[in-house]
Amino acid sequence: MINQFYSKTIKDRDGFSSIRTLALCLIALIIAGCAELGLVRGGADSNKPVLATVNGNVIETKKIPPKPQRRVNTALVNAAREEDKRIIETFGGVYSNQSVENQIARIVSKLVAKSEIPSQDFQITILNSPAVNAFALPGGFLYVTRGLLTLANDASEVGAVLAHEMAHVTSKHGQARLKQARKAELISRAVEGVISDSSTLESIQHRGQLSLAAFTQSQELDADVIGVRNAGLAGYDPYAAARFLETMAQYQNYRTTATITNKTAAPDFLSSHPSTPRRIQQARISARQFGAPGFGKRDRNTYLNALNNTVFGDDPSEGFVRDRSFFHPQLRFTFSVPAGYIIDNRREAVLARAENGDSIRFDGVQIPGNLTLSDYMQAGWLVGLNPQSIKSFTINGAPAASATAVVGEWSFKITVIRSQNSTYRMIFATQKPSLKFDRAVSSTVTSFRSLSAQEASNLSPLRIRIVKTKRGDTSFTLSRSMRGLVANPNQAFTALNGLKPGQAIPPGTLVKTITDDISG
Repeated sequence: MINQFYSKTIKDRDGFSSIRTLALCLIALIIAGCAELGLVRGGADSNKPVLATVNGNVIETKKIPPKPQRRVNTALVNAAREEDKRIIETFGGVYSNQSVENQIARIVSKLVAKSEIPSQDFQITILNSPAVNAFALPGGFLYVTRGLLTLANDASEVGAVLAHEMAHVTSKHGQARLKQARKAELISRAVEGVISDSSTLESIQHRGQLSLAAFTQSQELDADVIGVRNAGLAGYDPYAAARFLETMAQYQNYRTTATITNKTAAPDFLSSHPSTPRRIQQARISARQFGAPGFGKRDRNTYLNALNNTVFGDDPSEGFVRDRSFFHPQLRFTFSVPAGYIIDNRREAVLARAENGDSIRFDGVQIPGNLTLSDYMQAGWLVGLNPQSIKSFTINGAPAASATAVVGEWSFKITVIRSQNSTYRMIFATQKPSLKFDRAVSSTVTSFRSLSAQEASNLSPLRIRIVKTKRGDTSFTLSRSMRGLVANPNQAFTALNGLKPGQAIPPGTLVKTITDDISG
């Protein structure tokens, strides 16, 4: 959740958010999702060194032979520049890590030299997002999230992803994908503006997202073939693409078993792209053109050493999720959700959802200091408010007020809390009011408390820690030392390192672990 997240509050003409808008946003946010590992773009230029601009730092690589300059769609490139700003903001800004940036620049320079656009300058941005995602825009704007980088186990796997991106460019997939994405966004906005029934909104949005996913499937398969070929020509292990797809499937399986799967949610990478088994099979077939496994470089140790100490999961400024609790060291508060709820920490809000669809949205709101919380409840922003339900009380010393509202099929319980000069809202939603739901509301609300300065200073983000295995080490013994994961550390360790369950790890092998221990 963003540090000053209350600035994101949607205002109506009376200066306060509408509960109807909040209801729609709550449902939309719960079902919304990013297609993980979406891929795209490039161009051409004159005889000059390859310039890889990573996070704004220009890294010059070896010179390459000139190739005929391609015509550039100026309007499309200008549109891409505007999209660039939006993407960086949406994905949490830029993640700076010099060692990782240097690795990415070296990988890109090798790929560009063997691509169909070897004179193109690229601007690579490492996005500060835990999502496993990569994509590009016309004009050489490439993006890769730190979430994807922390999942990769060597340079050849990152090279496979970026080569796939470049393949979308040479195949001219980019313009069509940009238009389709904008069309989907316009449809979503129109739906939110005219549909007030939550279930209808969810259905329409879900169908639109599936349509967008189906649009890219044949293109993804084409880009896989070209990407594997170009990565192999650049000297990387051509089997890296299949290996990374297997790792992604394994990691996705860990996430699914460690959380509650919402079957009506927006499609993620594995569902919005062709089935992983099919892609893995095709990637292997393409790789066999170079020979049996063992061809090409992986650069495993160099890559993993560069990855050491990279932030894993939530960004520090967004707060931390630890099991069923949320902590924000900068705003100095914490709260917990009941068993059965899974927390999703987003920039605009903290969301939690139970398997039966009961949901929680936690955000901040900016209200005048002279306005009491009870008065705020009655200020006109709560459609369907039951005025007799408004109550004032305190939560662990902090003033609070609560109320109930009904909008269509949804019943809401809203609590507003004022703590350390900030005001927070907890919005609980259900379609089936019950005693269990009431208990979930009560336990979540009463768990809210301020953090002391010492408690806040003791909180640290999760980071990747690279360790060298010793004799007798197994995935089980190594995973037991990991800190901060919510569940199944052994499964998380094997997924993160691309290992099979029970696979032996030779002594002296570099592996990734996760810790919030900053002592070393």
